[in-house]
Amino acid sequence: MIRSQQGLFGKFGGRFVPEILLPTLLELEETFMTLREDGAFWQEYLTLTQQFSGRPTPLTPCHRLSGQIGGARIWLKREDLNHSGAHKINNVLGQGLLVQRMGKKRVIAETGAGQHGLATAIMAARLGLRATIYMGADDIERQYSNVFWMRQLGADVVPVSTGARTLKEAMDEALRDWAANSENTHYVLGTACGPAPFPELVTYFQSVIGQELRAQARAAFGHDPDAIVACVGGGSNAMGVFAPYIDCTEVKLIGVEAGGHSLEAGEHSVRLKAGIAHAGIAQGFKTLFLQNADGQLGHTHSIAAGLDYVGVSPIIAHLSQSGRLTADSATDEEVLAAFRRLLQTEGIIPALESSHALAGGFRHAARMNPDQNLVINLSGRGDKDIFNVARAFPQPEWTAFLRRELERQPESTSPAGESSHEAV
Repeated sequence: MIRSQQGLFGKFGGRFVPEILLPTLLELEETFMTLREDGAFWQEYLTLTQQFSGRPTPLTPCHRLSGQIGGARIWLKREDLNHSGAHKINNVLGQGLLVQRMGKKRVIAETGAGQHGLATAIMAARLGLRATIYMGADDIERQYSNVFWMRQLGADVVPVSTGARTLKEAMDEALRDWAANSENTHYVLGTACGPAPFPELVTYFQSVIGQELRAQARAAFGHDPDAIVACVGGGSNAMGVFAPYIDCTEVKLIGVEAGGHSLEAGEHSVRLKAGIAHAGIAQGFKTLFLQNADGQLGHTHSIAAGLDYVGVSPIIAHLSQSGRLTADSATDEEVLAAFRRLLQTEGIIPALESSHALAGGFRHAARMNPDQNLVINLSGRGDKDIFNVARAFPQPEWTAFLRRELERQPESTSPAGESSHEAV
């Protein structure tokens, strides 16, 4: 299991927050560190995920895909089959149990693709908590189906219209809210980023993915996978599947970032490639951030809203720089090709975030031997991406539908009821 050294992973991590938040973070850390050693608490968590979310998720062989690509046998760890459609539910259910232990009644969260916001809204409804979700205005337009369900579940969804209007700005607003309301509010941070103890805490709950995979892989083919691939935005799904394997150096760990349109500034979300991102402190922790020469955080792009983030988990940054993790990236074009290939070859609809892992995984599998096994963490399903995918693969009926919808709505109004802006 991942353990920090006083909140640090190598030179990354830490806790750089306003003094008003320090007692709250220390309370959270103390509660988490105590419960982490309590086997009964882990069993309570597992029971909740099994009875409510549908764990364990299966390990699915992709026979036709493996035959087409050649090389290693390809398997999918099916986090898309969780309740809510992604791995995000694992973390929020665990943090919900922590909230109950701390006696707080309100939760806040940031979200990019909307899956973490949806999972938080579901958890709040299940456990009787009030929820406020911060989401970039551009991401609301890209992922409106998730916004609709968050609101139906009773959550207050707050559009963030500052800066690039995506995940970074949503996290900034959530931190401001938490600083003002920390006595009765818990910040359900959605990825393995932020001030200590969040990177370690989120990894702890998401590690259920990798723990299941170890048992499933040994049952399916008798040993650990030769390689495991995950997409990397903030890093929660990657850390979830990688965590039990960190010390198993014979298992190759591959993280695939959003290559976007190109590696020009503002056209991608690549942080791990040498010379692109630089160490810095923002949003309460130290990691690799995309920033300019003056230290100002830069703009990002990805076809997948959940990977459109300027930083990365301090654990991922450390694993990458220490050589334990192999960094890769996939362009928007490669992602769409991988999306379509899985859909038409195996009948599985992946999220665009997960399709980055597919694109990288297919590339690596082709270079491996037929007796080797490569597992791709399919972090989410693609229901939420229907509009973005439909724009990429236009059909006559879809074009006609869009035209009718635009004629019915004022030009200045988006589906979310906010000012309309060009979608990515």
